[in-house]
Amino acid sequence: MDDILETVHHFRAIDYCIDIAEEKLTEEIIKKLHYMLKHDTKAAALPWFAIGDYKKRANVVGGRENSKPSEVARDMRALLGRYNAGDNVTVEDIIEFHAEFEYIHPFQDGNGRVGRLITLKECLKNNIIPFIIEDSKKSFYYRGLSEWRREKGWLVDTCLDGQDAFVKLLDVLEIPHE
Repeated sequence: MDDILETVHHFRAIDYCIDIAEEKLTEEIIKKLHYMLKHDTKAAALPWFAIGDYKKRANVVGGRENSKPSEVARDMRALLGRYNAGDNVTVEDIIEFHAEFEYIHPFQDGNGRVGRLITLKECLKNNIIPFIIEDSKKSFYYRGLSEWRREKGWLVDTCLDGQDAFVKLLDVLEIPHE
């Protein structure tokens, strides 16, 4: 049942990203995206799960350490401060934000989905064609994330390939783009 709920919630979160695309990215928006995805799920009944708020328990992703719960708010504010200070946001800036967001891993669960929703919102805000990560390319995406701080090209190339996939979809649907 949670899978069905989260799928429905994901479509509503996409609509939300479209509705607020022009707004400056904030902690409140990010937390709302998490809430939109995870509310009404089994996890919402767990008091330590913190739906719509930063994680209360440490977690590990792919054997990689991420921000401790006590560090998340500080790390997110710093990340948002650096990102929002930029004037001319590029697709590479959005990819960097995404990777660093995933390294912080601010929520107990749902970080990847929230992170990818943020990239959609920010691409729309900055008039950049969004990127999608196709199932067949997920292993490249995860490798790019895990190696981000050592080799940025893998994730950048994977996301640019995902942008090409989005362009093909626009072409099939005969939607004009630049």
